[in-house]
Amino acid sequence: GNQASAEEEVDVVDRVVRSLLDMQWVDRDGDTRALIASDVLVLAPYNVQVGALRRRLRDAGVQRVGTVDKFQGQEAAVVVYSCTSSSPEDAPRGMEFLYDPHRFNVATSRARGVVIVVASPRLFEAECRTPAQMRMVNGLCRFRERARIVECG
Repeated sequence: GNQASAEEEVDVVDRVVRSLLDMQWVDRDGDTRALIASDVLVLAPYNVQVGALRRRLRDAGVQRVGTVDKFQGQEAAVVVYSCTSSSPEDAPRGMEFLYDPHRFNVATSRARGVVIVVASPRLFEAECRTPAQMRMVNGLCRFRERARIVECG
């Protein structure tokens, strides 16, 4: 499984971002305009994945690619969050890091318009062994329940 980088997610993020560029959106002033590369923020929990995403998105002009911690406090019209790890067992810094509700909240609350989470379906099938783990996983699962799911394969 994927741990700190996931080429499949890089492919999906690349396709998603390129499909969004030049789409119309209404900004905070109520003006309709084309979505441009600087309107997009791409986040991942691991530096290895950030590097792969930066390399892939460079020619699309997307420069705002980084970890959640690096971009804390910044906003964008669109935020794309690549969860990276294939499963809780594959998460290199442990389940606590990957499912950290604060980190997930910071990542998803940066969007002024749309949040797109790219994740392996196995992340929603975590085997929790403690109440604390259940609370962590619950945040991601609640997000999924409210989200529009698009399968990419």
